[in-house]
Amino acid sequence: MTIPQSFIQELLARVDVVDIVGRYVPLKKGGANFMGLCPFHGEKSPSFSVSPSKQFYHCFGCGKNGNAIGFLMDHTGMGFVEAVQDLAQQVGLQVPDDDISPQEKERAAAARQKQATLTDVLEKAAEAYRRQLRDSQRAIAYFKGRGVSGAVAKRYGLGYAPEGWRSLASVFPQYDDPLLAESGLVIVNEEDGKRYDRFRDRVMFPIRNVKGECIGFGGRVLGDDKPKYLNSPETPVFHKGRELYGLFEARTAIREQGYALVTEGYMDVVALAQLGFPNAVATLGTACTPDHVQKLLRFTDAVVFSFDGDGAGRRAARKALDGALPHATDTRSIKFLFLPPEHDPDSFVRAHGSDAFARMIADAVPLSRFLVDAASEQCDLGTPEGRAHMASNARPLWAALPDGVLKRQLLGELAELAQLDARDLSDLWQQAGAREAARHAPAHEAPPWGGNAPDAGWPPQGEPSPGVYGKPAQRKSGEWKNGRWTKKDASPWPPQPHLPRTPATGRIDHAARLLLSHMAFLEHLSHDDHAVLCAQPAPHGPLFAWLEGQFHEQGALPWAVLRESLRGHACETLALKVMTGSHAQTEGDLHELRLELRDLLNRMLIEDIKAQQKALITQAPHDPAALERYRALEQKRHALQVIASKPA
Repeated sequence: MTIPQSFIQELLARVDVVDIVGRYVPLKKGGANFMGLCPFHGEKSPSFSVSPSKQFYHCFGCGKNGNAIGFLMDHTGMGFVEAVQDLAQQVGLQVPDDDISPQEKERAAAARQKQATLTDVLEKAAEAYRRQLRDSQRAIAYFKGRGVSGAVAKRYGLGYAPEGWRSLASVFPQYDDPLLAESGLVIVNEEDGKRYDRFRDRVMFPIRNVKGECIGFGGRVLGDDKPKYLNSPETPVFHKGRELYGLFEARTAIREQGYALVTEGYMDVVALAQLGFPNAVATLGTACTPDHVQKLLRFTDAVVFSFDGDGAGRRAARKALDGALPHATDTRSIKFLFLPPEHDPDSFVRAHGSDAFARMIADAVPLSRFLVDAASEQCDLGTPEGRAHMASNARPLWAALPDGVLKRQLLGELAELAQLDARDLSDLWQQAGAREAARHAPAHEAPPWGGNAPDAGWPPQGEPSPGVYGKPAQRKSGEWKNGRWTKKDASPWPPQPHLPRTPATGRIDHAARLLLSHMAFLEHLSHDDHAVLCAQPAPHGPLFAWLEGQFHEQGALPWAVLRESLRGHACETLALKVMTGSHAQTEGDLHELRLELRDLLNRMLIEDIKAQQKALITQAPHDPAALERYRALEQKRHALQVIASKPA
């Protein structure tokens, strides 16, 4: 979906950034601007400023800034199009899109209207369930027995669905309204067409999207009936594989605590919020998916999965590992916490205290360790057969990781466990992957290594696979001997790619060039990466923001398509400048180019941290929180500096 720039300008002229920000952040007039506590980092004295004249917000503590659209994207996790549509709806504008037919526009408008209508219906039911909770002593006793206070119950909108087959008929006079069935509130018997409430005699947990709209429910029985938990079905507004319970309520706490805690149940989230862990969320009765992980990583770069220590918990953790692997970049922290089998998070905190649970979180198993453990499960590493089995288990897990330092380190560790050289293990895995690709390729297609015969040998003429280390012709410093490359210094490793140290003046241009040429690289960037790019002075910052918006809307696009979308855009001149000329060649090995981008971003992040530290120096004598943040930034800067100083 391409939204004309003229409409974006009109929209920003119609909305008031003070009003938009004020819905989420308490603001007080301070001179010409409004001030409040920054929602993007924890602070005790307000450094978050909103300017009504500039229609811009800026935090002097963490550096976050932008307009009303950017605020919704950063604070609620909306995509660009979703934020624009949300603002347009508030001021009564229709978002134009010249790229689609009138019929498609009509269908899209109808879908948006249906979504708004369904969320209205669900919110009306949620309000009715909240009223019913006040009148049900059994439901109140249940929540009190779990230690839930009235304040927490109000925050999460907890309610109660009374006994009876048609209690919602008193809420919706037109009980035969198709919207009640489409929203999942009512079940229609296919045989006789009779209707009845889906949720009966259950405490209710409304599920909200990142905008705070009610999109579904989870209900728990008060006794021992089955099923214990019942969720809304899949609807046009509710998809279990994409939504997380409690994310709307936990957004600010996730940013303040610095990580998201993923649990298995609704009551875990509510109880943990009561016990001092308001940054908890839960999957909705389904396994953790890559969509869940990606949504969380829009708010933080650190995720801790908490599971029971029994067999079911281990299986759930294994599925969460699969969902997390594609997003485990070098700058992200993903861990797995396993509680004793007799405990869930709620009971553990009550038995051992919040400090003990916090220590459990700090000592959680890193993703790298859990990957090795998962690959080694039921493998006797004391035998060649067991080590071979482990290596076979590890290959798809390792392959799912994005390219980077973590992936290379794990290759070495897995190779050591298998008692192989890392290069040998890499070659074996590449050959296995090529054989699988050949088996699944249609007979008329050439195999991935070239040639005409489907059964052509691999590697051809005894040469090693090209892989990420370059073609044989590129490795002139050694020879192919005994099934491996040997350099003149007898090292089995091929020369690593050299990353040119781009001067600071051309660093931003080159980052723009790489992302415009290989838009899919955006998938591997962290929240901090996106922030530092979009915070660059014009015209670079707006170009990165536009490119990120395009990615959220349409996925990765080739430069030819992006070029057409930029016609007449304010960023067109800059994009053409960085993409033309002899310097604009960005072809080659994708892994090397991604490392090159990583190097550029690390250096940009270091400069950004230095600027933040400079601003904090003036606050430190009067604000202990500023000194604490300065030290945290110094640790982060040092870690990035170590990475940036390593030879490529």
